[in-house]
Amino acid sequence: MEIERINDSTLKFFITYNDIEDRGFDRDEIWYNRERGEELLFEMMNEAHDQENFEIEGPLWIQVQALDRGLEMVVTRGQVSDGNVKLEIPVQEQSGEEQPVDDNIVDLLDQQFRRNDQEKDRQKKQNDGELEIVFSFTDIEDVIALSQAVTLEGIHNELHHFEGRYYLYARFDESFKENEQDNIVSRVLEYGDESDVSVHRIREYGSTVANETALKTFYTYFAV
Repeated sequence: MEIERINDSTLKFFITYNDIEDRGFDRDEIWYNRERGEELLFEMMNEAHDQENFEIEGPLWIQVQALDRGLEMVVTRGQVSDGNVKLEIPVQEQSGEEQPVDDNIVDLLDQQFRRNDQEKDRQKKQNDGELEIVFSFTDIEDVIALSQAVTLEGIHNELHHFEGRYYLYARFDESFKENEQDNIVSRVLEYGDESDVSVHRIREYGSTVANETALKTFYTYFAV
């Protein structure tokens, strides 16, 4: 885990998913399980206290961003004076958007748990008995190469662009046996990676490149 001191009251953390798992946490349960999520966050804060002499008493505000390799977290400690809380927020240089800072650590976790639970329940209700998976690609050339090598005939597949990456969402119906699904998935993974980004988030915040038969469309337009 990397710890960077921004100022006297603010620290920035970066922890990889591998590091999270090495600590005995599952990368999914930290969002779906409130107690485990809090346990990880306070474990990180205790390390910050030991390494940076960062006191964790009083109100804490936190911003969490899920990245491809891990989690980035900015923690700001509020200063209490005469019953009032003073909060100095570091300027976000890389983004023109204002970041929410008025949620304490417990409220933020509650919001994240509710959002993930809603997506998880919606996914189960909509696709009960079906396999759905999201693949991630760093370059459009990888998608083009995939379309020349793999056909997803009879499989719903759509391509989106989101936060600088391309995402292929595929949904297998019950007609595909498990070994058939595994074979197709393994072939696609030769060109990309499996992603844990929800298709609902990608659809809402990303842009659609091709719907329903994305690979077939790419094969038609980019056939050698």
